Amino acid sequence: MSDLDKAIAQLRACRPIPENQVRELCYKARELLIEEGNVVSVDAPVTICGDIHGQFHDLMELFRVGGDVPETNYLFMGDFVDRGFYSLESFLLLLCLKVRYPDRITLIRGNHESRQITTVYGFYDECLRKYGSANVWRYCCEVFDYLALGALVLGASTELAPTNASIAADSQASLAEMEDVEIEILNSAGQIMNRLGRLPKQDQSQMTNPSSSPSQTQEASQNGAPGTGASGSSGGSSGNSTGAVLCVHGGLSPLIDTIDKIRLLDRKQEVPHEGAMCDLLWSDPDDIDGWGLSPRGAGFLFGADIVKCFNQKNDLSLICRAHQLVMEGFKEMFDNTIVTVWSAPNYCYRCGNVAAILELSEDGSNAGYAPRSNGDVGRSNGILQDRTPEQIMGPGRRYRVFDAAPQDSRGMPAKKPVADYFL
Repeated sequence: MSDLDKAIAQLRACRPIPENQVRELCYKARELLIEEGNVVSVDAPVTICGDIHGQFHDLMELFRVGGDVPETNYLFMGDFVDRGFYSLESFLLLLCLKVRYPDRITLIRGNHESRQITTVYGFYDECLRKYGSANVWRYCCEVFDYLALGALVLGASTELAPTNASIAADSQASLAEMEDVEIEILNSAGQIMNRLGRLPKQDQSQMTNPSSSPSQTQEASQNGAPGTGASGSSGGSSGNSTGAVLCVHGGLSPLIDTIDKIRLLDRKQEVPHEGAMCDLLWSDPDDIDGWGLSPRGAGFLFGADIVKCFNQKNDLSLICRAHQLVMEGFKEMFDNTIVTVWSAPNYCYRCGNVAAILELSEDGSNAGYAPRSNGDVGRSNGILQDRTPEQIMGPGRRYRVFDAAPQDSRGMPAKKPVADYFL
């Protein structure tokens, strides 16, 4: 067994590793992460996870429900630390898994992966308490600066992969097989709780962009590879009928209208108090028109019109984000064009919410693509340029909903932190 495997085993037992090992791990992680672009390309199938917030035992429950690494391909959308009592073990375990299986786990930055925020909300104090100095906190903060700002999931299927799951006793799902299932919700035992069928194409196109003019449609149909915002004769990803899925921690920015602009940002820095990088990590969708001021004091609120315009311009079928507590574990908004995924059950050990993870299956169109390409993927021989945005179907989505890990598996926390919903 290598030293890295021993460290993984020790962290899985919720025991911190020595400081010199943390330093070496963070150095290796930075070497790996610096090779990734601001927007990492990830091939489906992938399981997408929201905030963890140092709830280590619930992270173990997440792996139990979703499958362990490397058998399952994971994408974590930030906020690994703060609030919970085991931020150190949670982040270091994910970092170890990233170094050990770099093509099977993707980590992007959240607003809590920040020096200023972690000194206020627990991670700094935890490092000081467990190691007696701030050295480990500094090592981790240096890694924060190298984390990607987003991820682009390519090759997601419009159809859900077959499952042998049984119907839960309290399920709203029908025993009869639906012709075209778009959303399936499973509980932690793997039983089907609910199924939702896809809307007919004509209804879907009206909901997707009811006010688009012919000129807008024509302009969008000339876009290039999913998520690039490229125009002209560039093609989309070969055979991918869904468009890409953009994953960011927070949301959109008025300074960013194409994903290529995210790629041009200088991410290797502390999270700024304003600007495009700040907005990507802090913004939230809301039932408004256009842009609005955020009650968080950073980032913006943005409405359905902003999301649909951004998706259309970038050939996206879905934006997936975290950042906001959702009592049901996930929340789809704006005619299923954006979804919030929350993966910290019973947040702050007192909120009583359930958590969820999102599974996207593959359609086979991405065979042969490098899983960590930082350039534009699939620009030739594509079909997206020949389709209007209304013809891009959303991916089939399977949500696995789970509760907090049993209390006897974690021990009683020493105290209950105060919940602050705006961070």
